Amino acid sequence: MARTKILVSAAEAMPANGKPTLKTIAQMSGLAVPTVSRALNDAPDIGTNTKELVRKIAHEIGYVPNRAGVRLRTGRTNVISLIMSTEHDNHTARLISSVASGLEGTRMHLNVTPYFPQDDVMKPVRYIVETGSADAIILNQIEPNDSRVAYLMERNFPFATHGRTNWADQHAYYDFDNGAFGHHAVDLLARHGRKSILAIAPPQRQSYALHLMDGMALAAKSNNQDIQMLSGATSDDTVDTIGIAVRAHLTANPDVDCIIAASTTAAMAAVAATEQLGMVVGQQIDVLAKEASPFLKLFRANILIMSESVGAAGDFLAKAAIQAIREPDLPPMQFLEVPKAP
Repeated sequence: MARTKILVSAAEAMPANGKPTLKTIAQMSGLAVPTVSRALNDAPDIGTNTKELVRKIAHEIGYVPNRAGVRLRTGRTNVISLIMSTEHDNHTARLISSVASGLEGTRMHLNVTPYFPQDDVMKPVRYIVETGSADAIILNQIEPNDSRVAYLMERNFPFATHGRTNWADQHAYYDFDNGAFGHHAVDLLARHGRKSILAIAPPQRQSYALHLMDGMALAAKSNNQDIQMLSGATSDDTVDTIGIAVRAHLTANPDVDCIIAASTTAAMAAVAATEQLGMVVGQQIDVLAKEASPFLKLFRANILIMSESVGAAGDFLAKAAIQAIREPDLPPMQFLEVPKAP
């Protein structure tokens, strides 16, 4: 029968040194120590009520597992590492927060492993795999033939990606359908009567930039629109860098009547640049942006927006990484978020 209540108080069960152990939880719950351990590790053969009781007790008495002991017993660290560049990224904070939320209630801990833009991108991946300092890795800024993904697949190391590679059918991922976003964005601008588009795209080495450009090109051809790619800046750059590039492009190309921005930062920079040139968004020019946080409409009401759920991405990637660790023989978890046509 599943245990649903505390049988012994913490004061009665606590060892003399005051540091709670698995045995403390076992005495308080009336469960065997191995059952407590399996409940904390979310074992599938342990009932929901039992897991909830064990976690409740562990939380109330401040139980913290001995990480070294866990690794000796199981060969695991109970750590998932999110590897991220220190380079400016619009989604960094939200992705970290949502991955952490996805791990809440599990025994897994999140480590954020940073690397600098000038570093070898393989360095943090090799370190984690070779030292066994995490059980799984989550990656972003994915490239079509990503060397990190190839390395992890070759070594059968659990991982999940925010974005798709050319081998996406073989690994766990969450991605936003940027091809569909690009197509919908261009179609919407066509309905607004816009013909000449300036695109502030992501770095072209990344997979989602290629998907975005393909989607825009397909719709523009169908609608007889012209697309010009911004040079001198990408959607990942700073507001100042993007603003300078946009002003220069609009000055040299006065026919441009709309802008597609692949990030919130790019949209704000584009609006500032157009206003500095005496244009009014929604009148002389339209700005259409993809955003993860719903505040662009508060910045300028006439910005056209389409939403991306970075929060859902992090939660999904956390669960996908856990499955890759615990059930490697199952098909990898995969999800493609399809934007709604405005």
